[in-house]
Amino acid sequence: MMRTVKNPTPPLDYAVLSIQIQRWASELGFQEVGITDTNLAEAEHDLLQWLAQGFHGGMDYMAKHGTKRTRPDELVKGTVRVISLRMNYLGSDVADSWQALADGERAFISRYALGRDYHKVLRQRLAQLAAKIQAQVGEFEGRVFTDSAPVMEVALAEKSGLGWRGKHTLLLNREHGSWFFLGEIYINLPLPVSVPVSENHCGTCTRCITICPTQAIVAPYQLDARRCISYLTIELQGSIPLEFRKAIGNRIYGCDDCQLACPWNRFAQVSLEPDFAVRQGLDKVSLLECFAWDEAQFTQKFAGSAIHRIGHTQWLRNVALALGNAASSDEVIAALSRRAQHQSEIVREQVSWSLAQHELEK
Repeated sequence: MMRTVKNPTPPLDYAVLSIQIQRWASELGFQEVGITDTNLAEAEHDLLQWLAQGFHGGMDYMAKHGTKRTRPDELVKGTVRVISLRMNYLGSDVADSWQALADGERAFISRYALGRDYHKVLRQRLAQLAAKIQAQVGEFEGRVFTDSAPVMEVALAEKSGLGWRGKHTLLLNREHGSWFFLGEIYINLPLPVSVPVSENHCGTCTRCITICPTQAIVAPYQLDARRCISYLTIELQGSIPLEFRKAIGNRIYGCDDCQLACPWNRFAQVSLEPDFAVRQGLDKVSLLECFAWDEAQFTQKFAGSAIHRIGHTQWLRNVALALGNAASSDEVIAALSRRAQHQSEIVREQVSWSLAQHELEK
């Protein structure tokens, strides 16, 4: 009597799977993929030092998760590899950024926030990539992230070969500069790891340090977030310290100066991703127009935008500050005066300061 013997399932070829992942990622709009192990001992040491110096300011979430941030397998049990990906986002002419910063009547918004919220875009694409992996290998343990959990994005991207950490603490790539988003997939599959970039290519350049309006880069590779305009206009919910108000200029959401000054960004490419195209004319909008929006208009204009999360009150605080730095005019003073009795104490205080600046010019 003959017995039918089923052929055993062949072992998974992780090298082949890694190549497939790169192809799938490219099809989903990512420009580069790297894979790394979970050893972040050096990054953990640097993070603890940064926290001990208080450089995180009011971002308590940077400390509250303990070692889950630097030990991926504690955040997602069973993780042995991290797939790190980058997606270009630059959606407008960099030269226009300098023009916007030089025009005191225009509002400057960090280039990453001009289009659709990158959290939504990358999370969706990462989920699609994870689904393709699952279809290929069957069930696996994993989770996708994009600036949405205690994840050391830059450290993981650096280890996975996507670039090196610049003196401004952002990731830099020789062919693409720094105008890109990062995303990760934590996974329990022992994929072959990528080769990290062999050296730091910043050399003796200190342009990012020199140009920072508030001198937030206190030393090479050391950022004091409490001084950073991105932190002050986005993360900080109270009043912006007096010492930084003039330096903020017309930057009402974030700051790109360190990236604009970086020589490696000469090689950055404008993104072809439709989701990152400029929305609502935000690259040309005036401060007066921004300040006139009521809460309903703010919500309507920023639905699906990263800007929406700061809320209307913080938006008014930021724009009021910028109007205090604008050239004095009857229109500016009238606009500020109309918000002088705003229900928010933070807005009232900022408007009062800004009106005082125009009184000084008389």
